[in-house]
Amino acid sequence: MQDLDPIETQEWLDALESVFNKEGKDRANYLMTSMSEYATRCGSQWPYVITTPYRNTIPTTRESRIPGDLAMERRIRSLIRWNAMAMVIRANLKNFDLGGHISSFASSATLYDIGFNYFFQAPTNEHGGDLIYFQGHTAPGIYARAFIEGRITEEHMNNFRQEIDGKGLSSYPHPWLMSNFWQFPTVSMGLGPIQAIYQARFMKHLEARDFIPKDKQKVWCFLGDGECDEPESLGAISLAGREKLDNLIFVINCNLQRLDGPVRGNGKIIQELEGIFRGAQWNVIKVIWGRFWDPLLDRDVNGILQRRMDEVIDGEYQNYKAKDGAFVREHFFNTPELKAMVIDLSDSEIWKLNRGGHDPYKVYAAYYEAVNHKEQPTVILAKTIKGYGTGAGEAKNTAHNTKKVDINSLKLFRDRFDIPVKDEELVKLPYCKPESHSAEARYLSERRAALGGFVPQRRAQSFNISAPLLNTMRTILDGSGNREISTTMVFVRILAQLVKDKNIGPRIVPIIPDEARTFGMEGMFRQLGIYSSVGQLYEPVDKDQVMFYKEDKKGQILEEGINEAGAMSSFIAAGTSYSSHNQPMLPFYIFYSMFGFQRIGDLAWAAGDSRTRGFLIGGTAGRTTLNGEGLQHEDGHSHILAATIPNCRSFDPTYGYELAVIIQNGIKKMTEEQQDIFYYITVMNEPYQQPAMPTGVEEGIINGMYLLKEDTKKAAHHVQLMGSGTILREVLEAAKILREEFNISADVWSVTSFNELRRNGLAVERNNRLHPGQKHMKSYIEECLAERNGPVIASTDYMKLFAEQIRQWVPSKEFKVLGTDGFGRSDSRKKLRHFFEVDCHFIVLAALEALADRGEIKPKTVEDAIIKFGINPGKCNPLDC
Repeated sequence: MQDLDPIETQEWLDALESVFNKEGKDRANYLMTSMSEYATRCGSQWPYVITTPYRNTIPTTRESRIPGDLAMERRIRSLIRWNAMAMVIRANLKNFDLGGHISSFASSATLYDIGFNYFFQAPTNEHGGDLIYFQGHTAPGIYARAFIEGRITEEHMNNFRQEIDGKGLSSYPHPWLMSNFWQFPTVSMGLGPIQAIYQARFMKHLEARDFIPKDKQKVWCFLGDGECDEPESLGAISLAGREKLDNLIFVINCNLQRLDGPVRGNGKIIQELEGIFRGAQWNVIKVIWGRFWDPLLDRDVNGILQRRMDEVIDGEYQNYKAKDGAFVREHFFNTPELKAMVIDLSDSEIWKLNRGGHDPYKVYAAYYEAVNHKEQPTVILAKTIKGYGTGAGEAKNTAHNTKKVDINSLKLFRDRFDIPVKDEELVKLPYCKPESHSAEARYLSERRAALGGFVPQRRAQSFNISAPLLNTMRTILDGSGNREISTTMVFVRILAQLVKDKNIGPRIVPIIPDEARTFGMEGMFRQLGIYSSVGQLYEPVDKDQVMFYKEDKKGQILEEGINEAGAMSSFIAAGTSYSSHNQPMLPFYIFYSMFGFQRIGDLAWAAGDSRTRGFLIGGTAGRTTLNGEGLQHEDGHSHILAATIPNCRSFDPTYGYELAVIIQNGIKKMTEEQQDIFYYITVMNEPYQQPAMPTGVEEGIINGMYLLKEDTKKAAHHVQLMGSGTILREVLEAAKILREEFNISADVWSVTSFNELRRNGLAVERNNRLHPGQKHMKSYIEECLAERNGPVIASTDYMKLFAEQIRQWVPSKEFKVLGTDGFGRSDSRKKLRHFFEVDCHFIVLAALEALADRGEIKPKTVEDAIIKFGINPGKCNPLDC
């Protein structure tokens, strides 16, 4: 747009500059906002700009000065760079299949170094410690620093990615594999950022409820610009802005490259991210240019350099750093006016015009402002070079896959960073570690001592919390009498009772995406309150009802909206609070089972890696229980998905007393014994009478199965029927039909967990294989069925694979499995169970088939039963329908 009156324009700019200088930026922002409001009232469209010019956010005049010994820090940082690269290359010389990454840490070494030296607080008696989500691909650099600090040995370094024989280092941050070192698993890209946001919010929750001191700890999350394409990376940033999480700092390493090439070769990723975060109410700090650009920018009185910086796209910026100073002079400073600005600079000096993310002065200034900023989360957008200093791979599209470096590049690296390694030693890639009494070692120790100790570090255990005794749930154990209630309602009653327990009650964290009323939990709104950082600023529409919607600063419930990924992130934050904050909390996250593991499987795996403790409650579970909702709501596979996570214990109880036993036992294991496990329990919305608990079944409930009903009356034939969840009731009805109409007796087994039965069977099988000379142990299934006669029929509301997984330990050759393979659909429960062939008639049919296979009855009996029950042999196979 042409400036029609440059003099008037300058007067406005002078006035604004005067306000900045004399009254500060807050006053200037207020005046600009007032002008915007006035322009809107007058009907004018205020120019919409959510990004700022392509330069550093913090002017040189406002930079906080770094206080340390910069020369010393450079020497140490250079050694860390070298050791990180040497570790990866040495591992791949041993076995190239091991892989590893050099370029990501090479680009972010300064970003981490400034944090380690000045900002990352370790846990102490006075400070809970900062929580740091390290970018997964930078793990070699974190190990390299720990090596120089004396926390890990050369043997550890030589066993990078070689963990089987012990003394190895995990490929990425994995708390499961390095339980005293890494706090959070982050390398599954996008999961670090969303978990960091909900961790920061949960920290505010703990502060509000007086579990931890206020305003001390920070959550740091390091990620890459390419990682921001993951929906989870940016999907929750509006929550952070809305909640004013000033305890949260994102550091985005903008090296302009993804794994295969530029992030936004045709655009500018830093500008794009600035707009996104600024629109989400974050404090945005851009660290684009290093201090060697400052003199040029100071001389840019006409703005020609700034305009050039603004117009160049990322693909070109990447190209500049893949070439040399002469190329930059020719192609970036591409006009006579720009060339005149650098006429006194040599090509070498132009090449040294550095990016902000590699400049400790600029990074320190950004971090200092971030940790002192209030009322907003902060994102630091730091421009770097991928593969910085690695020679052949620097700024190349192949940088991410670099696992070895040629000898010339090693020499360049050594000379660039002044590494004390001779030419003849380069091929051996020796580690460089200062002597324990050296100035470098003392400096490192002093810097970390000032911040409370070493990081990263992880607390593996906390203090014990006693679990309530089982008999405190007597009202549940005694059943519901003639009243029909669902196991969902039983769970709500158990939870309501648990929150009253003086030990565990205050530490329970109910988490709900947005279905509290669906699950009958609205009674807890008034009792516990829904956590809100600002309380309740409005009068709820249902205030005249007993169970009105109540938000509270000290609320105990986390209601996350329609957001399973966010709720799961809260579950992980609460379930690892024993480690992060030395405050054991017990989350209960209840959700539609179909939208659990299927929706957030990667986060569920991260929960396992994080050693999360808590309960996942899959509501409205089973393929035929949620009868009216149809294909995308009916779950027939969540238990199979749960079985893929090694430390997840999953159960599918039928009765309220089973649920009570499982929950009480789980609390004991997690809060008293401090086992690093979490539970997945399915509950249903189908109401039926809840019987009282039989005597002596507790052990069987936990182990996975117990004898619910034994038929000792003499009969022509005998079968064993297994069932779980709501289908157990169909099994009981099938047993009745077999007895009354076919003179066949049946023992009925309630199987609370096919997954736990499989876990036990595999453990016994392995023990027997490894101890061939000893008496063989029997699996729990074999112990239960050893003295039982007849074929075995298992029926569930899940895919056949669910029950099929125990086949090898079932003593009977005739083992028939019924399940609900195929897509769900809407209809009545009765019709759905007939369609999926798991109702009582199909169970009877399977039992008759098994007896016919044994030769105990004639096939004609099976044919007659098909006619009797009105089963159409030509009906659609549910798996194909």
